Amino acid sequence: MQNNISKDSKIAVLCGGMSSEREVSLRSGKNVYAALLRLGYKNAQIVDVNENVSNELKNYDYAYNTLHGKYGEDGCIQGLLEILKVPYTGCGVMSSAVCMNKEYTKKIMSTAGIPLISSVYLLKGEDPIKKVMDLHYPLMIKPVSEGSSFGMSKVNGESELVQAVEEARKYNSEVLIEEYLTGVSATVGVLEKDGKPFATAILELRPKNEWYDYEAKYTKGMTEFILPAELSEDMTRKVKETAVKAFEVCGCSGVSRVDFLITNDTPYVLEVNTNPGMTDTSDLPAQAAVDGITYDMLVEMVLKSAGLNK
Repeated sequence: MQNNISKDSKIAVLCGGMSSEREVSLRSGKNVYAALLRLGYKNAQIVDVNENVSNELKNYDYAYNTLHGKYGEDGCIQGLLEILKVPYTGCGVMSSAVCMNKEYTKKIMSTAGIPLISSVYLLKGEDPIKKVMDLHYPLMIKPVSEGSSFGMSKVNGESELVQAVEEARKYNSEVLIEEYLTGVSATVGVLEKDGKPFATAILELRPKNEWYDYEAKYTKGMTEFILPAELSEDMTRKVKETAVKAFEVCGCSGVSRVDFLITNDTPYVLEVNTNPGMTDTSDLPAQAAVDGITYDMLVEMVLKSAGLNK
């Protein structure tokens, strides 16, 4: 099921925002806006989101959400758009809020038997050294509700742990601590056609850095992209099926991207991204292109999901 959206519709391309991912979002928004104009949606406009955005949004028929991070990907802007009765793209309030929190995402996925890496959830003020006693070093330290690898770090022992947690808490007071595994880093988009989710081609990521950090994500040449991933037919099927399952279990709609670490023949889900980047170096457009979905086709496919995230 898709909406038939008139080319005369007023479409707000929401971007920028007030999160640490503002610059990435501006790049996504600019690209989506240009695509909408090419597609003939002549009344599309870029809206740089701030605390007064509700006054501006009343004037639009639809919102195309390219916000990343806090306020744009966590259910906040989605809730505002619900109140204003402006149909919007991507995931709804509940799935956006849940998937923005890595710990809550893992709790929900665990009920469906989705493979997950061993981890602990560190609440505000908790002692990390006592909390990780049952985990094995090295460990990945992650702010629980942050994207683009902000605040993340790898630690090899107890002496580095406290400092890494302090760095993560600059972004969120609560922190996810996960065992660091080596294997194949991969990501797969999930889109919807006629109301049914399907997985895109799988992208294998080979960063020049030790892990897929901010520099590796957004600097050309810092990551080797293998597309489609060099996986067996069986593992390709497993990853795609698991991605769709995660999408459904987390209540996603329209578009998402699921990140994996594949090791010991097991595709571990790292997180579900409910509003994937749409920049020149973003993963989702490249994945879709392998399946014959051009950037403009992808933009229109996501646009036509607006309002179906109830």
